[in-house]
Amino acid sequence: QVQLIESGVGLVQAGGSLRLSCAASGRTVSRYAMGWFRHAPGKEREFVAVISRTAATTSYAASVQGRFTISSDNAKNTVYHQMTSLKPEDTAVYSCAASTSWLPLTRILYDYWGQGTQVTVSS
Repeated sequence: QVQLIESGVGLVQAGGSLRLSCAASGRTVSRYAMGWFRHAPGKEREFVAVISRTAATTSYAASVQGRFTISSDNAKNTVYHQMTSLKPEDTAVYSCAASTSWLPLTRILYDYWGQGTQVTVSS
């Protein structure tokens, strides 16, 4: 099993930037595809980004393409989620997750989840 802990709770103004971290313990992140999801009030949890276990391939939701970047640091066993040009509609609880699939885009394919961290973007 792998345990995931997110950090980087943030309140930022629209147009600003924020970096979230997801630290893994128990297993190395290089064994998993690592994804980020977000859950806003009144909405379904949605896919944001994923990085393959080799870190060679990434995929993003259309709503964040070009603004968000996912990366991993195997030495630190940590996955990062750099968010720029933030918008109020990016406000949500962001969770990282681990999957044994290659590049999963849906939450059902993820096996392990962090507890989530709040990101609030003010207008």
